[in-house]
Amino acid sequence: MNGIADPTRPFWLGLPYWLVGAILILALFGAFQVYYWVGRRLGEKLYDSRVAARVGRERIEKIEHVVEKWGALAVYGCFWVPMLRHTLPWVAGALRVSYPWYVVASALGCLTWAPIWWFGLTALVWGWLELAARSPVTAGVVAVLAVAAAFWLVVRRRRKRRAAASDKALVS
Repeated sequence: MNGIADPTRPFWLGLPYWLVGAILILALFGAFQVYYWVGRRLGEKLYDSRVAARVGRERIEKIEHVVEKWGALAVYGCFWVPMLRHTLPWVAGALRVSYPWYVVASALGCLTWAPIWWFGLTALVWGWLELAARSPVTAGVVAVLAVAAAFWLVVRRRRKRRAAASDKALVS
């Protein structure tokens, strides 16, 4: 087993590695265009949707401020921030960010962010599988440590949010 996929050999569904990556980049770009147009079409109605209720009005207002301040540059930056990646595009549509600039920013984001994740995640998975083939116990320990680290980060983030909320409640 080799930790690096051969870009010319069939990788998934008989397609070469590079073509699967290109298809994923195009799919992400298409999804960003849909997000924008849904936000633009629904406008203020979007804030009454179930998605907006889950995200929370306060968070949406923070995202609005980011979009108002940075415009299309915020669209590019949202690729690198996990929660913004899925909320900022429809807010940009609702705020009617210039569509040509939105297309440029989302295309640049797709072309820079997606390959890093595509190649990086693939290398991580293949590397872990190679480790598992050589030492299943070590691979199991690595997997447990990764899950424990993710769990710890989630718990820590929730505790910080609760502490901030209780501090805010005390100040009010």
